[in-house]
Amino acid sequence: GINAEYGSGINAEYGGDDGEGRGGTDRSNIIEMGDEGANYPKPIAESKFWEHVKSLTDPSADGTDIAIGLASAGYYCSKKGTDSCPADHSLEGRKTKINNKMNNAPASYFGHVLKFTKAGGMNYQSTRNNNFSNRSQKGSLWVKN
Repeated sequence: GINAEYGSGINAEYGGDDGEGRGGTDRSNIIEMGDEGANYPKPIAESKFWEHVKSLTDPSADGTDIAIGLASAGYYCSKKGTDSCPADHSLEGRKTKINNKMNNAPASYFGHVLKFTKAGGMNYQSTRNNNFSNRSQKGSLWVKN
């Protein structure tokens, strides 16, 4: 898992060619799940973790915008658009939807430098790199005071 001190920031980057999807299109996404033994993500609307996260690189983005960007590996940069995310790249504005294996997600994700405003934690997974039988990419993120 990842541990962060209250008020600190995290910037993570992954690489390689393992996981689901077309060869040469490695992507990683992060989406909250319930119990660490679960294999299915929690709907973003049910997450409380993102209510206590701020983006230092896009202060107009709220927790839902950040969660959507991470869950889609950057294909969508927010729900409706922010100061740094054009509306036509948002979940509600993008005309072409994300491929079910995320093959059309960008190779590099613009990401966010995050500031955690409250202690807490979440279990997460990469749905792109989880084929539910022989491979899963999971972790835990805990923010401590």
